[in-house]
Amino acid sequence: MRRSATVAASVLDQAASSLTNILVLVIVARVSTAAGFAAFSMVYVTFTVLLGLNMSYVGQVVVLEKGGERALAAACRSATAFTALASLLAGALLVAGGAAVGGTSGTAFAALGAVLPLALLQDGLRYSFSALRVPHRALAADTLRLVCVVPALALQPHHASPARMVLAWGLSAIPALLLALALLRPYVRDTRARLSTYLGRGHLGRRFVVEFAVGNASSQLAVLGLGLFANPLAVGALRGATTLFGPLNVLFNSVNAFGPPILGRFGGRRATARAAALLGVVLGCVALGWALLLYALPASAGKHLLGATWEATAKLLPATGSQYAVMALGTCALVTLRVLSPRATLSLQVVFSLLSVAFMLGGYALVGVQGAAWGLALGSALKAVGAWNRVRGLPEHPPAAAPDPDDRQETAPA
Repeated sequence: MRRSATVAASVLDQAASSLTNILVLVIVARVSTAAGFAAFSMVYVTFTVLLGLNMSYVGQVVVLEKGGERALAAACRSATAFTALASLLAGALLVAGGAAVGGTSGTAFAALGAVLPLALLQDGLRYSFSALRVPHRALAADTLRLVCVVPALALQPHHASPARMVLAWGLSAIPALLLALALLRPYVRDTRARLSTYLGRGHLGRRFVVEFAVGNASSQLAVLGLGLFANPLAVGALRGATTLFGPLNVLFNSVNAFGPPILGRFGGRRATARAAALLGVVLGCVALGWALLLYALPASAGKHLLGATWEATAKLLPATGSQYAVMALGTCALVTLRVLSPRATLSLQVVFSLLSVAFMLGGYALVGVQGAAWGLALGSALKAVGAWNRVRGLPEHPPAAAPDPDDRQETAPA
């Protein structure tokens, strides 16, 4: 595929996945009772965490694979096999735990365990398609997922139980999973899976899991801090502002998921960094333009979107827009480091994620919710500066890694 077509397919695939998540929650909220939706939300949050862990431990490593076609195919087969086995194990634990707890919530978690291998494997296959540089195949599978899940949930009876909704959501992934496996099979047919790759001490996925855990823990700490020191209006205003910038999250997630294989084609540090910086500037301009568009919305339109929260949220748009603009630069810098020096990102994520929380709480203590928003923007700006400074310090051509004896054996002519 041409580079422009690859980028377009990657962005569209991420958009399809994000739209699926949004529609799932909206439909379930309309069909379920308030208590039922709360139980489903807890289950969906659990799935999101498990999905993030799999993305970090398996997906991010696959998209960084730099071997030949056969090595890429073997890595994709190994990733698929590991995800399947790990999701089966996690699903069994959820079924056992849910059965032991019982009640509405326990039954819903048991239902998640039953369908977890289907949902997790279907979503995880997109990283294999990204590594193989055929994101249009991921787009086809994720579009089918969207087409199947919407009617599967919408046709459920009014006030259906959370467990029933979870089962309908998970089972609706079967057509997309079968399509994705069929589309992947021609690439991995003559390779073998090596699960030992994911169990070795030097596996990069361990570092990426720590990064994910730190980022997730810091966001939870931020919410906890606001719950302790702020009023509910402040929490609602910040969350409302973040919700309005959801389309930017689609673009950032696309860069994280599909950026490494594309940037990896440029070779040396300068060419890779130049391309990433240009992408960061473009995304930053898009973020500022989106912020201006939101800021220019009439109050009536804003209240239609967020209701009574709009008035407080509108005051935060300059800060949140600035935060997303610098986040664009920081995201592209971190992706550049993933390509050129994957082990260089962990310390940055740990330090600056904690700094962002400190700035947010400090800003709120000084000037209220607007200070918290500007504190988050400052933390994102410092992370971007630190990441690009780390990129500048890398050598133009990093030393080549020693070849893997197993790869040599697989690629040797008969």
